[in-house]
Amino acid sequence: MTTEPKSATTSVAIASSGLPLTERQEARRRRILHATAQLASRGGFDAVQMREVAESSSVALGTLYRYFPSKIHLLVATMQDQLQHLHETLRKRPPTEEEPAARVAQTLMRAFRAMQREPHLADAMVRALTFADRSVSAEVDAASRLTTTIILDAMGLTVPPTSAQLSAVRVIEHTWHSALITWLSGRASIAQVKIDIETVCRLIDLTTPATGPTAGAAPGRAKSGRTPTSRSKPGRAKRR
Repeated sequence: MTTEPKSATTSVAIASSGLPLTERQEARRRRILHATAQLASRGGFDAVQMREVAESSSVALGTLYRYFPSKIHLLVATMQDQLQHLHETLRKRPPTEEEPAARVAQTLMRAFRAMQREPHLADAMVRALTFADRSVSAEVDAASRLTTTIILDAMGLTVPPTSAQLSAVRVIEHTWHSALITWLSGRASIAQVKIDIETVCRLIDLTTPATGPTAGAAPGRAKSGRTPTSRSKPGRAKRR
């Protein structure tokens, strides 16, 4: 009789245990993620089966479950791995636009086009993120933090981001994810995705603290040169 692998509730995944992996464990994990990406690239979400991944990566099925307790854990980790590769590429070839909002839009479109080249893989990873429950929260949070880091790096900040900027980044991240879903489902064209991303990235301009001599001035007051004490009271201008 074949012994079933332990479930996610009774086993401790090596990859999410918080302990550093040995060189051998890291090499095994790399093989697993590479095999997963290849299977997903060929057949999408349904093509990623734990037994197939184990065979393709030359690990025992029980060992695979020790690293990733479920298919969803595995695909979310693959998403994180793909984002890490993207992050390294962007550091070598950063965005060329001058304004922060334009740099972020350029960066996210590069990320989108990387997904576009592997639509089956992209669909598998996005579906895994959609299906993920609380048991996968650590992996989902790790992928989200990496996306946030990519956006913040593209902004080119010289000081820590403000709370308003972080809120804008979260909205941008949600929009990028939503745009990816609508494109994968055939409900949005690439041109529409580009427009949506460029539009939401304008939030960066709205949340960036103003600089210069007029920073903090009330709307319309910088051009008039008036101060509160120099304004005439209502109705007195016509009196003689």
